[in-house]
Amino acid sequence: MNVSLSTPDTPAPPSGPAPAAASTTTPATPQRHSVNENKLVKRLLRETGKAIGDYGMIEHGDRVMVCLSGGKDSYGLLDILLTLRERAPIDFDIIAVNLDQKQPGFPEHVLPDYLSARGIPFHIETQDTYSVVKRLIPEGKTTCSLCSRLRRGILYRVARELGATKIALGHHRNDILATFFLNLFYGGRMKAMPPKLVSDNGEHVIIRPLAYVREKDLIAYAKLRDFPIIPCNLCGSQENLKRKEVGRMLEEWDRHFTNRTWNIFRALSHVVPSHLMDPALMDFAGLKPTGRADADGDRAFDAEDFPLPAFAEDEDDEPTDASGPLEQVIARPRVRRPDTPR
Repeated sequence: MNVSLSTPDTPAPPSGPAPAAASTTTPATPQRHSVNENKLVKRLLRETGKAIGDYGMIEHGDRVMVCLSGGKDSYGLLDILLTLRERAPIDFDIIAVNLDQKQPGFPEHVLPDYLSARGIPFHIETQDTYSVVKRLIPEGKTTCSLCSRLRRGILYRVARELGATKIALGHHRNDILATFFLNLFYGGRMKAMPPKLVSDNGEHVIIRPLAYVREKDLIAYAKLRDFPIIPCNLCGSQENLKRKEVGRMLEEWDRHFTNRTWNIFRALSHVVPSHLMDPALMDFAGLKPTGRADADGDRAFDAEDFPLPAFAEDEDDEPTDASGPLEQVIARPRVRRPDTPR
């Protein structure tokens, strides 16, 4: 069932800021794409739709606030969600929100012009967090932590005022992997970036619909759609960030070790707590023999068998199940269901 976009006539909660929007939504200018470009678009829709379905990210009646920074990831997220909504069997609203942090030279007209031309409801929140960060963080030190805390608090408030039921962020597969390794290398814990979680203040549901999407696909999509990209001068220029180091490591693996990063990503949804060491997840102290055979039991004298490749990814895979829309089916499983073998 097709779903129409919200218009300026859509009432906002009385206490919240009024979103700006054109009267109708204008699709992106139609273009003739090459075969590879068509595959790219289909793949992005399929991966995003699959992630949304696997984790129940969007429900009927939702008002989804898409956080739009002006970077390739958030532009891609907004564009893909708008396309998927036109094909979705449910109704939900989308509103784009940008936080203008008053960075020097920030082209404040770019996003309003783009969103108005597309007829997308939006709200621009202006808060001078840039001056706060520069005043409190010494030159050369990482600004990300303080900037993130300030931005998070502001966006949570805006989401509440706009009546948003979901906050959509543009993090992709590479971001999730990088977060996993940052926690592993520097935090001593196995923790990544979840596709869906309740916010730290307990008031909002945060979703990451691009969780299955590769960064290189978003780069190609941004070029294809010719998004008016706004560079980040506050944190993006700090080359000494640990996240950039981990990103370079993942890029190197992708060049030299086929499917390594894909298998690591797949492992994040195929966890076997009984074969790790966290007593909070597994009652090791209380373990007793049951007398029943268990395929997941310890095979103390067997060498581990790792077939190569463990699980290959083919970027041009097409779904073999034609029982549903392309973006709702996929050939390979991503989230292990309770009855799926480990």
